[in-house]
Amino acid sequence: MPGLRAQRLAARRSERRRAVRRHAMVVAAAVVVAVGTVTGMMSALDGTGRTDEAAPPKVTRSPSLRSLPLMPSPSPSATRSTSPTPAAPTPRSEPTPGPPSPNVTQKTQKTQEQRAAVSARLYRHPDSQVLDWVRDHLDDPRHAVIRSRIAEQPAAVWFADFTPDTITARVRAVTSGGSALGRVPVVVPYAVPDRDCGGHSQGGAPDLDAYDAWIDRFAAGLGSGDVIVILEPDSIAQSECLSAGERADRFASLARAGRAFKTANPRARVYYDAGHSGWNAPGKQAEWLRQAGAASPASSDGVFSNVSNFQDTAAEIAYDRRVLDALGGPAGLGAVIDTSRNGAGAPPDGEWCDPAGRKLGRAPTVSTGEARIDAYLWVKLPGESDGCKGRPGTFTASYAYDLAR
Repeated sequence: MPGLRAQRLAARRSERRRAVRRHAMVVAAAVVVAVGTVTGMMSALDGTGRTDEAAPPKVTRSPSLRSLPLMPSPSPSATRSTSPTPAAPTPRSEPTPGPPSPNVTQKTQKTQEQRAAVSARLYRHPDSQVLDWVRDHLDDPRHAVIRSRIAEQPAAVWFADFTPDTITARVRAVTSGGSALGRVPVVVPYAVPDRDCGGHSQGGAPDLDAYDAWIDRFAAGLGSGDVIVILEPDSIAQSECLSAGERADRFASLARAGRAFKTANPRARVYYDAGHSGWNAPGKQAEWLRQAGAASPASSDGVFSNVSNFQDTAAEIAYDRRVLDALGGPAGLGAVIDTSRNGAGAPPDGEWCDPAGRKLGRAPTVSTGEARIDAYLWVKLPGESDGCKGRPGTFTASYAYDLAR
């Protein structure tokens, strides 16, 4: 019996030792799994110890000439949401999730900005000189660059000839085309008498009475959808060639034009000529704008600048805000900027007529992310001459290619 008890005691001790060894092996295995998991996480990190997704956000700049995007990038100083919309609660009773990580916030932000840019896209009218050139020059070595970087971008449609009998139908063709696609057309009435002070773009209506009647017919074509009206480039900034009485009469007609547009289509957004940052002082320009009705919500939504010019976008933003501050009027007044040819800024010698070395600017968008800046537009279609590389307003492929390449 003593021998049997000794055997049983030895067996129990042996079993306890085996159990201890099994437990040690389980612990060791768990350690190995944990180390493997950490090692796998470390292998996903870059050389700085951050994951690729957690890298600092890149600053968004103007579209590169090498890769002009079909969807415009937001402005680098765009105001960003601090957090995305909270997710809907789950059916299970789980703790409410905490604030998203910065990486998740940035991703959601980017998606929201892209959707905003798409939701109010600008209209590309299918009838333009650059599109005619693209269709007729398929074998030209410049074709791909001009097509992708200029012809595929939305641009303004100008009405620069005094044709009272057809103006309503022509404007309606543009505005109805935009409405059919859910996009916003940009139209430019350009027929005020003595426009351009007799320069390269001289012409227009024979007198202000005829101009007022032409404006009424223009307004009849605006339809009922969203439309942006760039009212008479240079008509205010370049009005010193007129006598004081002539200037007052012109400004009265421009104020009347804005009222006619907004009465015909309350969704029309009308912008008045503010010149550009290298021209008149903000206070002087604002005083003329006020006389022309630009401070009245009955006729105006704000001002435009840099049409057919080359001033840097940042300079235009600062200038337009100073003009708006001096102008007064409702807080909702804003500005639109022509960015079609300002990618390299203004030439140092002040040349304005098809100067060399200029580049395409920001792609057109109504989502600028800048306070009081309603849109970046291509009012002057890149490649259409100022009058030096070709006849004024005519498309010149060599000039377009120089701007785009």
